[in-house]
Amino acid sequence: MWQAVQTCDPAYDGDFFYAVQTTRIFCRPSCKSKCPRRNNVEYFKSSAEAEAAGYRPCKRCRPDLPQYDPDRSKQGRL
Repeated sequence: MWQAVQTCDPAYDGDFFYAVQTTRIFCRPSCKSKCPRRNNVEYFKSSAEAEAAGYRPCKRCRPDLPQYDPDRSKQGRL
């Protein structure tokens, strides 16, 4: 899982979510946010599980929206 977070691998989206303890934010594995320190990362099977643990969804990768594609939303902008 750590390798997927480091490489922002979209193949793992939906398999797990990761949260950063210092920011209290959770993300998809493909999130393009700054890579967190490994010792600050916690993993969850679902976004609901992360929210129940007190984390809020990332505004960049929107892990709370099942079909959100951050790269697609940028298409068409100039």
